[in-house]
Amino acid sequence: MNARGDRQDGLRAAVDAYCARIGADPLLVQGAGGNASWKDGDTMWVKASGTWLAEAQRADIFVPVDLAHLRDAIAVGDFDVAPRACAGSALRPSIETLMHALMPQTVVLHLHAVEVLAHLVRPDFAGPAPAPWCWVDYHKPGSALAGAIAARLREQPDAQIVFLQNHGVVIGGANAAEVDATLAALLACLRTEPVAPVAAVTADMAQLTIIPDAGIQQLALDPRLYKRLRNEWALCPDHVVFLGAEAACYADADSFIAAQAAGAETSLAFIAGVGVFADKDFGAARTAQLRCYYDVLARQPSGAALTVLSAPQLAELLDWDAERYRLAMAR
Repeated sequence: MNARGDRQDGLRAAVDAYCARIGADPLLVQGAGGNASWKDGDTMWVKASGTWLAEAQRADIFVPVDLAHLRDAIAVGDFDVAPRACAGSALRPSIETLMHALMPQTVVLHLHAVEVLAHLVRPDFAGPAPAPWCWVDYHKPGSALAGAIAARLREQPDAQIVFLQNHGVVIGGANAAEVDATLAALLACLRTEPVAPVAAVTADMAQLTIIPDAGIQQLALDPRLYKRLRNEWALCPDHVVFLGAEAACYADADSFIAAQAAGAETSLAFIAGVGVFADKDFGAARTAQLRCYYDVLARQPSGAALTVLSAPQLAELLDWDAERYRLAMAR
């Protein structure tokens, strides 16, 4: 093995270990959400769509793509370019592969970190951040978002942090340790104490079972959080893709029972003052997204207005083959 090969093996091992560590922290990564990459000459290794960062040391979750091809396309403004996999992998590169190619740093991390999201869903975010940064308004993930990021990076080429409205954060660094240091400093800047929980109750709702997560239960038990469900449900792309465009809310248990008797098909139900219930197929991926939603809401100042995705933005997410594929893989 030559020196360059040793360095790349060491880089991959460091990225794998880092991804596995942060992937196990639900305040940083939720199920198949988020992605990472590293560059090796004209090749970029990027997380495959639908895979979990937490599995980086247990499974082959990264796909090598032709970085030179992507950079040639970016240079002429072609953000619809399809990444070319360099090896015969059955996995698809992340739908956000261009985001990683746009960042000049060797290692790039994209997370839906709760402490950051809690600020990015507000209309008045203004920092602070521990390194040069830029802000990108909400765009559909993929080519539209890549084009918007490219425009901001042309204006601020020294940016190491890119904040994505209602979506997440992108951090670039020379290696995993540098990315981790930037992330730790950013979290320290933006950390918010969650609201105190409301006392839980025990309930049985026939076809559905109560989700065994004390935080998620607060969405129905805490009147402040429950009030946000109807009008401030659609905060982030992953939340919508995994949990749908609106929340099924019921004022009381009788309302829920009546809806079930009338044939309502509800896989997830929020019953005010009673609890949050789901069917047996709800799964870990959707539970992770729902817990993230709670964690973000619990960090909002009382009465603070939040920015939600519009009806057209919801439609383009839910009618997208790339997201259907990712959802199927995550399940």
